[in-house]
Amino acid sequence: MMSRSLVFALVGALSPLTALSPLHAQGTAPLVAGSVRPGIEVLLTDSMHLIRGKRVGLLTNHSGRDRKGTSTIDLLFKAPGVQLTALFGPEHGLRGVAQAGEKVASAVDAATGVPIYSLFGDVAVPTPAMLQNVDVLVYDIQDVGARVYTFEWTLADMAAAAGKTVIVLDRPNPIRADRVEGNILDPKFSSLVGRHPVALRYGLTPGELLRYVVGAGLIKADIKVVPMQGYRRSMWFDETGIPRINPSPNLRTADSELLYPGTVFFEGTSVTEGRGTEDPFTLIGASWMSDAGAIAAELNALKIPGVHFDSTARTIEAGYKFAGQTIPMLKVRVIDRNAVKPVDMGVRMLRAIYARHPKDFTWKVSSIDRLAGTDKLRAAVEQGTVDALLASWNAEAVNFRTTIAPYLIYR
Repeated sequence: MMSRSLVFALVGALSPLTALSPLHAQGTAPLVAGSVRPGIEVLLTDSMHLIRGKRVGLLTNHSGRDRKGTSTIDLLFKAPGVQLTALFGPEHGLRGVAQAGEKVASAVDAATGVPIYSLFGDVAVPTPAMLQNVDVLVYDIQDVGARVYTFEWTLADMAAAAGKTVIVLDRPNPIRADRVEGNILDPKFSSLVGRHPVALRYGLTPGELLRYVVGAGLIKADIKVVPMQGYRRSMWFDETGIPRINPSPNLRTADSELLYPGTVFFEGTSVTEGRGTEDPFTLIGASWMSDAGAIAAELNALKIPGVHFDSTARTIEAGYKFAGQTIPMLKVRVIDRNAVKPVDMGVRMLRAIYARHPKDFTWKVSSIDRLAGTDKLRAAVEQGTVDALLASWNAEAVNFRTTIAPYLIYR
């Protein structure tokens, strides 16, 4: 556990041994379940020297809040000695309501009059004009612990391009920061759903992830992390005491976040990942999956850890795959969250559906390869070699756990 006033600084490509710089430590408080203080609260009580007297640009969205529900925007706008001069919004926008992939326009925040610059529209990183009144950049967004989520890569791209100090206000990994799963991204498949070579379920907080990306020399940036107080790596989000907010429109439950690193693969296929239903990423189906019950039984027979599969049906909302149709679906139910291995589960679901429907099941090739960070997943699913693929991915995950060890902040 970290002390209340630790700030970790990592500048350029310093070695992991010299990168850790605790500042003005004041002792250690006991850990209490449900008492985690997110980075924004630690900043305001212990680390205001980082932003006092400076013009601040803030990359955030609706999830950037303290435990009382006050937005980081309002907290920094009202903070004594701080000038909030620019707001930056990621995918889904500052309010978190835009759909996946939907371009977001720049605007002005009505409450504060501060300009809002979208980094998910015409530009992906702040331009010099956007930064002309900014001394330091601050990041406060709740992540989901999966490589395919775009928020962490918007942060990394901004840190690499901005030429300003970037301060990460750390938040929990909601699916535990002590679990690492899946393959390491092949750099030739780099995109905003996987910019740098990290594991699919990477087992890091946002601050730790950026520390690794900088410390490993993947980008050059001047960064500081304001850590949480009272956080343990083994915590699920509901054990932190921080109120849950949907991090994006289609991740609506803790179970959907846990399953997401595996069920997200279906975005790159002709099967729906459940968008247009009440609980995306837990519902998987297609109009031609009339044998959903048999597929569920086949998957249950594999005894995939921590989950149970049922067959069901849903009518899909307009704007999504199979819009307006009532289609057969698989419902993935989490029965033991500590046992779930979502990446393995997702790969085995792909194979089970493909094996029964090789003509109906099709790939969106560029999409699935970016999501998987490799073109080997498609081949393994088609050839029935997913056991060998997962064995190699599990070995990569073990190696990644060792690689990131010097950059961890929490126990």
